[in-house]
Amino acid sequence: MKVLLTGGTGFLGSHILRLLLQQGHEVYALQRSSSRKDLVSNLSDRVHWLEGDVTDLTSLETAFEGIEKVIHCAAVVSFHPKDRRQMMQINVEGTANMVNYALDAGVQQFIHVSSIAAIGRSATRRHLSEASKWETSSHNSQYAISKYLAEQEVWRAAAEGLSVSIVNPSVILGSGFWGENTSMFFQRIDNGLRFYPTGATGFVDVEDVATFILLLLESGKTSERYLLNGENLSYQTLFGWIAAALDVPAPSVPAAPWMAELAWRIEWLREKLSGSTPLVTKESARSSVNRFTFDNSKSLSIFPNYKYTPIQQTVETAARLYRNQYPKVSST
Repeated sequence: MKVLLTGGTGFLGSHILRLLLQQGHEVYALQRSSSRKDLVSNLSDRVHWLEGDVTDLTSLETAFEGIEKVIHCAAVVSFHPKDRRQMMQINVEGTANMVNYALDAGVQQFIHVSSIAAIGRSATRRHLSEASKWETSSHNSQYAISKYLAEQEVWRAAAEGLSVSIVNPSVILGSGFWGENTSMFFQRIDNGLRFYPTGATGFVDVEDVATFILLLLESGKTSERYLLNGENLSYQTLFGWIAAALDVPAPSVPAAPWMAELAWRIEWLREKLSGSTPLVTKESARSSVNRFTFDNSKSLSIFPNYKYTPIQQTVETAARLYRNQYPKVSST
């Protein structure tokens, strides 16, 4: 099939791109001129690269020519107030542009990669599934709001005749850019991180998310949402597994809520004084002490042979790849 992929040079998108090529699909990937191709450098000559982005209507008009199916993975993920406008432009307006062009082009299937953040969380609802309705709550970050609004654009296009599916991955783990996204957990723990957040959430292997999306693409199943979650874990457990896999001391000091509140205020002041990027923001600090769990039973019921990789195995695999790039420094 001729498949248009957005976000193909990113963490999840690069894994989706690899699987699409392995299955023999003809991939057209939308990329910005500034996009890094480190994660797909060995695949680059097998992809039809289209320069542009989801807010550039001219590039989208060209990108959709002859396309049969679309996987929309591009998004801005941030918990910093300065990125709110960009998230609304890319995540919401960009998604609206994508589904509008998909409708005009008669695309057969549109798969939208959303997030568990778009499933509304609240203080009174701690276990979430596909059936959970969005609630306005202080537990929802600006990123969560942008992803929820993006989903509304997708469902609006579905009402206008577009065949759509939405996947909501939990926190995605795996190898990637080690200083970015969840891959930075490995780097910070290797560098001697002492504190662990007291919260808990869902985690999923990046390969599992990519595999589910490919199965969804090839099955043609539409009009449904699927929550993708390998395991519900505390950050303490996850950080302990990462430390063990890297053979370094585990973070041992719980970052209590009051410490999280203090941390984001210190980082806010440091940013104001020096212009440096904060290690933690108000939204990320408060998210780290919340405890939510996520139901994966629907995703497991769709494809008979589909199953999730144990997260400890995911951690060990990623740690090996990290150590290949950053060997452990001898203490002697």
